[in-house]
Amino acid sequence: MAQNPLEKTLDAEWLATQLQDRSMRGIAIETAAMIRSGVIEIGTHLPAVRELAQALGVSPATVSAAWGQLRRQKVIAGRGRNGVWVCGDMLSPRPARFEKIGNFGEHIIADLALSSPDPALLPDLHEAMQHGVGADNLNSYQREAIAPSLLSAARQDWPYDAPAFMAADGGFDGMNLTLQTLLMQGSVVAIEDPTATRLLDMLDNLGAQVIAVKCDEFGPTPESLSQALLKNPSAFIFQPRTHSHCGHAINAERYAALADILSQSHTLIIEDDGIGQLSRYAPLSMGSKLPDRTVHVRSYSKAYGPDLRLAVISGSVDLIKQIKSFRNFGAGWSSRILQEALAWLINDPKTQEGITQAKKVYAERRKAMSDALRIRGVNIPDRDGLAMWIPVPSEQFALVTMAARGIAVLPGERSRIGPGQFIRISTSQVKPEQVDLIADAIVLALDA
Repeated sequence: MAQNPLEKTLDAEWLATQLQDRSMRGIAIETAAMIRSGVIEIGTHLPAVRELAQALGVSPATVSAAWGQLRRQKVIAGRGRNGVWVCGDMLSPRPARFEKIGNFGEHIIADLALSSPDPALLPDLHEAMQHGVGADNLNSYQREAIAPSLLSAARQDWPYDAPAFMAADGGFDGMNLTLQTLLMQGSVVAIEDPTATRLLDMLDNLGAQVIAVKCDEFGPTPESLSQALLKNPSAFIFQPRTHSHCGHAINAERYAALADILSQSHTLIIEDDGIGQLSRYAPLSMGSKLPDRTVHVRSYSKAYGPDLRLAVISGSVDLIKQIKSFRNFGAGWSSRILQEALAWLINDPKTQEGITQAKKVYAERRKAMSDALRIRGVNIPDRDGLAMWIPVPSEQFALVTMAARGIAVLPGERSRIGPGQFIRISTSQVKPEQVDLIADAIVLALDA
């Protein structure tokens, strides 16, 4: 994919003759078709908005909106004085940030880019799946929001008495369903900074105007949230307990402050509990204070296994009804077999003992890395979760330095909105014999 514009600039008059439908949608679709077919080559500069608008006899806003649609699809890049150029010919929307977290090469000996659970610490699914095939209404096409067994199991430690529930095919599927259903294209959305990479991709796909809400050791700061709400965002998205990148969690005092601020707005509250039961903190939700406009999404993948592909969503009856209706464009419901299997695991004492042990092991691995860095003069708080968020002088230097030593990490730019330079390292699968190697590489990465 080209990163910089080439010399060739498309003539506005010529392009105008090729565009038959001069609506915003028509300009976007027909321009995309010419890019896909190779008539307009990658690297080509597109005409200035006003110049093309004049040639087409439409308003500049129409052309600007068409270019905005192509920009969201990662087909064109640039804006302002540098102009706009064609940067790709893959026209379907895709999670560009997440797709960049890929194969770092065969020389990588420690892939710390993905913060995923250790397969060895996940529960055995054999007995659970045997119970799964005994699910009620198996093979029925009845669109059941959530299996009664999973609803009963989830309610045991749900953070509030939610009016309605539904199952989804994993945490990010639940978040995507919620965002696609409840937010309009171009909505203003406040979200904690940093946040999950895939959430930013989802908001890009919606063309959302993102407002960063700063975080500290107790989560989103009241001052930053107050400033964000002055712009009347449609939604505020945050992680109520263990943060997937930074490991912090909201305490009682911060919860009360945020609840007070949010109670003075009409903003929809969307909560992403991605760590789920692996968090050392008790479940928490604004639904306890503002149930009519809180959607809470809990993933079960980290604790029980990603191939169960399950999350549970709660919200008001009206909000859950809307999300369920939108879901009918696709599968309509989650596998009853998997829901029954997960319900069994939640109620199985042996599985729960295993999850308790897994949390202990993850904490030990994270502390080992934190201690190794502290010995080397690098003080990173030993918080919670499966990863550490480390400030660096230069993300690019840190990535190259770490990769040269066989270590892949996530650059902060994939997850942050505001300024700063960071890397995120996964600690969930770090082997004891790798700790010193990784810590030494991080120290070198800090010496930019």
